[in-house]
Amino acid sequence: MVPPDLLEMLDILACPVCLKPLVLRGEDGLKCNECKRVYPIRNGIPMLLEPEAMIEQL
Repeated sequence: MVPPDLLEMLDILACPVCLKPLVLRGEDGLKCNECKRVYPIRNGIPMLLEPEAMIEQL
């Protein structure tokens, strides 16, 4: 389950690479629709570091 605090912060979170907004992807990740990076959420904490991200393939 996604922590309520994280849901409240979604409007201010941005991709650290391209600075575009992030959207919730399921319960385990935040996705940047611009550069297609998906940042994991571990124990309710988003890991917003470029090495932690995976690039989603089309």
